[in-house]
Amino acid sequence: MMNRNSRSAEPAAVPIGKLALIGGGRMGQALVDGLIAAGQVVATDVHVVEPHPAAVAWWSDRHPACRVDSDIVAAVEAAATVIIAVKPDTVATAAGQAAGRWGGRLILSVAAGIKLDRLTDWFATDRIIRVMPNTPCLVGQGASAYCCATGATDLDRELADRVLSAVGLAIEVAEKQMDAVTGLSGSGPAYVCVMIEALADGGVLAGLPRDIAMRLATQTVLGSTAMIEQSGRHPGELKDAVASPGGTTIAGLRALEQNGFRAALIDAVAAAANRSGELG
Repeated sequence: MMNRNSRSAEPAAVPIGKLALIGGGRMGQALVDGLIAAGQVVATDVHVVEPHPAAVAWWSDRHPACRVDSDIVAAVEAAATVIIAVKPDTVATAAGQAAGRWGGRLILSVAAGIKLDRLTDWFATDRIIRVMPNTPCLVGQGASAYCCATGATDLDRELADRVLSAVGLAIEVAEKQMDAVTGLSGSGPAYVCVMIEALADGGVLAGLPRDIAMRLATQTVLGSTAMIEQSGRHPGELKDAVASPGGTTIAGLRALEQNGFRAALIDAVAAAANRSGELG
């Protein structure tokens, strides 16, 4: 397994070149927006295939130099790299709309649950990289994993890493680990949102106004995350540093343990991973 975070590395030499984005919705917007902001691609080299008026309006307002239309054949034929960001149940249809034209291009698929063997069959090429991003990509703080089909080269891996690192963390894994990735980082933002909501509810129960409780809960999670990342210390060590003998924090931690907090999170990841396997 390869673990990379290109934000701390020198920019890669491999060019992205002309880029086709098939599906210009929120995840496609996040990826290309990050690439343009990072200077990894120029807007005039981007062709977005997107029929929905609301999404088209976003591109017109945010990146008017990008070409946006419904001509999938023209987009694919001109591209060196193609990002597939349509809903999983429309991937096969998109592949068929440009049948015979996918070869010679790197294809990055962010369609959840669609495995490499199906992708290589539909697109008639094995130069494909499957990606599992998560919603914090929308604010440049994503946690994305990817796995490669046999036709993907080292330069293709490097390019995929650049694309994903433009919106957060990028990690290469084996395809058999993608369901676990889905259960953890793919579904994880929902678990964290529930935790923040519950912390705020606790603050309200203890007497805080709702708006103050929510601000404190959100910043507490942000600050704790930054402390773990910047210190390099284990979360358990940082937890112990807060929990003084006979104090308030250890009393709260005991309540969490009594209510199965750890087990609930572990089970949530496992359940989501199992469901990902069933859907795939």
